[in-house]
Amino acid sequence: MTGRILIADEVATNRIVMKVKLSSACYQVLQAAGEAELMLLARSELPDLIILDAVMADANGAALCIKLKADPVTSDIPVIMVTALNDPKTKLAALEAGADDFLTKPLDELTLLARVRSLLRMRATSDELRRRQKTARELGFAEPTTYFNSAGHVAIVAAEGSEAMRWRDRISPFLNAKIEALPEQRALEALQSQRNIPDAFVIASDLGEPNSGLRLLAELRSREATRHAAIIIMHAPKDRNAAVMALDLGANDLITDGFDPEELALRLRGQIRRKLEADRLRVTVEDGFKLAAIDPLTGLYNRRYALPHLTEIAKRAREKQRPFAIMLLDLDRFKDVNDTYGHAAGDAVLVEVARRVRDNLRGVDMVARIGGEEFLVAMPETALSQARFAAERLRQVVEETPISIGEGQQEITVTLSIGLSMGGRDEAMSLPIEKLIEDADQALFGSKAEGRNQVTMGRSAA
Repeated sequence: MTGRILIADEVATNRIVMKVKLSSACYQVLQAAGEAELMLLARSELPDLIILDAVMADANGAALCIKLKADPVTSDIPVIMVTALNDPKTKLAALEAGADDFLTKPLDELTLLARVRSLLRMRATSDELRRRQKTARELGFAEPTTYFNSAGHVAIVAAEGSEAMRWRDRISPFLNAKIEALPEQRALEALQSQRNIPDAFVIASDLGEPNSGLRLLAELRSREATRHAAIIIMHAPKDRNAAVMALDLGANDLITDGFDPEELALRLRGQIRRKLEADRLRVTVEDGFKLAAIDPLTGLYNRRYALPHLTEIAKRAREKQRPFAIMLLDLDRFKDVNDTYGHAAGDAVLVEVARRVRDNLRGVDMVARIGGEEFLVAMPETALSQARFAAERLRQVVEETPISIGEGQQEITVTLSIGLSMGGRDEAMSLPIEKLIEDADQALFGSKAEGRNQVTMGRSAA
């Protein structure tokens, strides 16, 4: 996972050690030695994550975190507070200041990298939602988001109902929310009902047997109703493997058994706030898009939405100096399908191809139908090798399985030709979107000319 991380620590040795750990995981690292440098780099470079020492010579870490969260330019950047002071007051002060996580020195490298991956995933999802909302507003079919306070709904899942109730009773004085205690089976039953789905879950990593709580985490992430719920995993203090695995399976946060109830309440409050904000963004985006930006046949975005959103992706790529990919996909000999089997069959083919393309890309990627049988894909923060692999995968998933059409469910095989261009790289940094689309279109024409059912690189991807 690519990402730009800003380390703020007054001690050069600490910054260097941290940089080595993060650079070995292929993250780009920026460094700040004090408050002025931190604020300048945070505003100008817009890092994906800030790792902030809690004690600096010219400023208190918690005060700096408050300053970052109060600035509209930097408010959405996740912050990990790091300190050698392993005391509850420092941790609570960091969380109250808006820190997204708190780690104690000496840092365990595996845990640090798992936390970083988790927060970068959260940031990428939040950025994409905001990008789509901005595009919707610029097109005139979405109102600015109206924020409101909500207490939220929390489910605590432990091996025994009595244990879950004890946890509930400990945190309820510190958290204004609906809190229910559930044994594991009740949690799964709640998913079946699709009603009163919790906004947040606190789950023991062991629900009667080792790592059974992590299996429940995976189940929650796989279900549509709970895919976006906030999930905090409670693990044994020395069980590093469970902690790392939980974060990589999609947990939003961790807390150790024997927790401070005030700390858990603060973590839940922050997770619920972010979850409800994301929910509101999704509703705003979806409602507007259904009216003006969605192709009614395939359910993909249409040209009206795709081009402004692509401009926004390009703008973000220039700001962060990262590559992005554009693909143009065209069904081969689609006129023959309509002429031979009828337009209803052609529509069925378009719907199925759209589904396969959408299901084989990331959530942050944009897929649009921009013509009769032509599709556009935009992949932010994507290197050339990743884009080529994705394009070949799309070509294969369309070709390898015939599509059933008509009442008799007759099967026909269709193929895709794909043209690929790259933006945001040094040599293509100044190319406007129109030129990149033209480059992809020329590459698509090359795929057609060379026999169809293949991927061709444009000049910007060469």
